[in-house]
Amino acid sequence: MKPTFTFTRPYGIFAPGLFIVTLLALSACSGEDVNSPEALFKKKCGTCHSVEPGVHKIGPSLKGVLGRKAGSTDFTKYKALKGADFVWDEEKLDAWITNPKKYIGKPTAMTVKVKIKTEREMILKFLKKHKN
Repeated sequence: MKPTFTFTRPYGIFAPGLFIVTLLALSACSGEDVNSPEALFKKKCGTCHSVEPGVHKIGPSLKGVLGRKAGSTDFTKYKALKGADFVWDEEKLDAWITNPKKYIGKPTAMTVKVKIKTEREMILKFLKKHKN
């Protein structure tokens, strides 16, 4: 006797493809570009920093950070940058987010290192939008 094979769910072979298409459609509808400077800032910096004036989290607000003297906001928990004598520009911020401890020469609460140059450029682009 020859075995017979029947599908109990006729669309079963299409389910994985349908699932993937659904996920792609949902991510497209979320409204946020996961590759945008804003999304990258949220992912890499947003846990500790905001860009709202005076709204500090674990770290200070980064609203207007470009052109501002380091450690000069009303954020009360500065340690590594307390008494710093420089103004943040793109070059300094780039070096800082690449390796904060190496840049400042001592331990800092900032543990995130953004090693990929294009990611740093996107974060700096986002911070430029929030300069003033």
